[in-house]
Amino acid sequence: MSYFITYGRVHLRFQSHSGMPSGPNCVMLKERKMRKKRGRSRMRAIEYPPAYIDYLAEYYGSRDYFECHEIMEEFWKENEWPEYRTCWLVLIRIAVCQYHSRRGNWTGAIKLMGKAADEAEPELFDRLGIDGGELAELLRRTAREWGEPDASYRDIDLPIRDERLLSAAKQRCLELGYTWNLPGLEAGEEVIHRHLTRDREEVVLARAESARLKALSRGIREPDTRP
Repeated sequence: MSYFITYGRVHLRFQSHSGMPSGPNCVMLKERKMRKKRGRSRMRAIEYPPAYIDYLAEYYGSRDYFECHEIMEEFWKENEWPEYRTCWLVLIRIAVCQYHSRRGNWTGAIKLMGKAADEAEPELFDRLGIDGGELAELLRRTAREWGEPDASYRDIDLPIRDERLLSAAKQRCLELGYTWNLPGLEAGEEVIHRHLTRDREEVVLARAESARLKALSRGIREPDTRP
């Protein structure tokens, strides 16, 4: 025997061998369980790269978006996780957008945030422990809000769904001496205007040393610089 129950504009059909309709709550509960199962299946158990963990630790701990950009750009250039290359680029853009928006540079922030939203691939971010669909919508909504006359800076909370990823990022944050989820406006002037105080020589030397060590690990001999 079949029964039809109407909820607003939704019509549910129930079948019962006992002659009585089964409760709609049972059907809804089953559907919720199925959605959760599908969500878990998308989130594969992978070992996240250290640079990704460092990025999140800085993003939530120091709110040093300039440093976030540096960390992820370096990793992106190494191209060791090519399948997720677009994801790393989106994270770079988010950091740059946050840096600009906190300093009131809305023109640059809005344009770049729109690009980040378009480039965010939900399925890939799902595998990286972040709800990709929610992230893309969050970035689009933020770009729209920033276009309003009364736009103001706010911390963007990334929709992290993997508890392992969240735990690793919090642990790294603690190791670096930061407080998790520091309000971005409390990061300090030196961090907020980081590009004005950055020591370029130190960065150049560090990158040169990194390149030298990588070359050695690949068996490439250093050039003889003796006179």
